[in-house]
Amino acid sequence: MVPTDFKALVHRFYAVQAERVEAYRLFDEGHEAYLRTGPHYDFDHYRQLVHEITQAFCGLSKEVLEIKERLHQVFDRPDLSEHIDKLQGKEKQKLELTAKLQLAKQKAQDHPEDEACQEEIQELKQNIIKNKEALTEILQDFKYDSEESE
Repeated sequence: MVPTDFKALVHRFYAVQAERVEAYRLFDEGHEAYLRTGPHYDFDHYRQLVHEITQAFCGLSKEVLEIKERLHQVFDRPDLSEHIDKLQGKEKQKLELTAKLQLAKQKAQDHPEDEACQEEIQELKQNIIKNKEALTEILQDFKYDSEESE
């Protein structure tokens, strides 16, 4: 349920972002566990994890969009709504990069002699770091702008 009070709404937004961070942590842990089952990977368990994580991300994204809409329509804060739009785009990119990194890690594990796999992993890790920096910047802008009205 999306709160109706401005401060509670902003607080809920931060709580949802914290849930996203936790979902990524579980996703990474699950993938590491999956890799440890190689070379005869336990794909069924991993597929179930991906399904559960996807559902979690969809639910969190839906709630963020509801918060965005409420900030824009009820509280007349298109500036905060715009920050959330940017954030959603970066979150989508982060998920795509994370999935690519997981595939690259499995490929590198299956083909340890292929140096290109390690290079791809390093490149993806760098892109994820840049993405996280952009997310942090957007969240800082959101925080600054949301506190400005208090």
